[in-house]
Amino acid sequence: MSNSAKPFVLTRLSVMMFLQFFLWGAWYVTVGNYMGQHHMSKQISWAYTVGPIAALISPFFLGMIADRFFASERVLGVLHLLGGAFLLLAPSLTPAAEGDSPWPFIGMLALHMLCYMPTLGLTNSLAFHNLTNQERQFPLIRVWGTIGWIVAGVVISQLVAQKVPITPDMSEAQVAQAQAQRNALPLFFYLAGGSGVLLGLFSFVLPHTPAPARGRAFSVRDALGLDALALLRERSFFVFVLCSFLLCIPLAAYYAFAPVFADDMQIQDVPFKMSFGQMSEIFFMLVMPIFFARLGVKWMLLIGMLAWVARYGLFAAAANDQIVWMVLAGIIMHGICYDFFFVTGFIYTDKKAPTSVRGAAQGFLVLVTQGLGLGLGAQIVGWIVNAYTTEDGSRNWQMIWLIPCLFALLVAIVFFLLFKDRVLPSEEEVEEIPLQAGDIETAV
Repeated sequence: MSNSAKPFVLTRLSVMMFLQFFLWGAWYVTVGNYMGQHHMSKQISWAYTVGPIAALISPFFLGMIADRFFASERVLGVLHLLGGAFLLLAPSLTPAAEGDSPWPFIGMLALHMLCYMPTLGLTNSLAFHNLTNQERQFPLIRVWGTIGWIVAGVVISQLVAQKVPITPDMSEAQVAQAQAQRNALPLFFYLAGGSGVLLGLFSFVLPHTPAPARGRAFSVRDALGLDALALLRERSFFVFVLCSFLLCIPLAAYYAFAPVFADDMQIQDVPFKMSFGQMSEIFFMLVMPIFFARLGVKWMLLIGMLAWVARYGLFAAAANDQIVWMVLAGIIMHGICYDFFFVTGFIYTDKKAPTSVRGAAQGFLVLVTQGLGLGLGAQIVGWIVNAYTTEDGSRNWQMIWLIPCLFALLVAIVFFLLFKDRVLPSEEEVEEIPLQAGDIETAV
């Protein structure tokens, strides 16, 4: 049966993308605040380290098993059924008292991410295999993933608001107590785990997608994208990769601690407010081709880097006086921060790499940034946060955000001085930029 003859292909793929990122957004934003209420404040960084570790392992899984022996939709189904079950079990391993070990809980998150990370590549490859016009159809499908992340934030906020209401007549102490009770609720785990199980079951009715690499021998070099190392001989590409790695170290602070910071700033409905970032992503994804055609790679990347500096600067300035609009402005900047840096970086890599190693080059960049960079960054940021946390649990957020702000600024300066490559896309390539963006976006 041809792709065009398969019934409801676009609908099924859109539902797949919606559930894929609804699942991730339902727990990823909220888990730090939950851990803070259950005697795990010092281990929050580990909850955001297991993902990068899983990202390092997933290429081996995809290369050795998923791409060679089983249909993609079946692998996707099994992984989501297992991953959903692990999330449903996580609340039962939450430490009940101060002295209880947090590692069984974190271990359950690690098991979930080991199942989840390979599905990011699987959903993309499954979608591409079943589309007749990838350039035009994929962005329409992938945007449902961003919508799923946004909806997850809205649903979580509504559920906890109904469970623990906050009314205008409450005192500040009562509001703070209610907010702490909201953060302690495990509802988001059940919603995320349930959606994972649902997606696992739904995967078995997705269009049949045979193993894409059946019959080919597995290669560690291919899995890690090491064939792209030859590109590092060019100075500008080396500078780009090095600065991307270094910038991802302070970037980890946002993913791990921005929700915790927003909660400390007395911002209500944190999951919903954090979804403002994904809303801005949709807008900047639409206007990105216009900027790309006029600015080129260097200025797009530099704007993306400086946007992270500005975001952390806003957070640091807002910390002492709890200036809510600055915090929200920093969150809304996510569209520029993510699209102009990550998306532009993948487009630049695709343009610089010869056709024969483009896949390897993209895999290598993911390994360096979202694996090594964010993984190392989560641990370093965790150490910084713990160093600026007093015994009573209060945090010096101004210093916590100022350090990654200055580090990101230093990286941006180095990039500006050393990166000399100016790449402008052709008109045809400008039209395909949304496809590149949707292909690699992880909505973090």
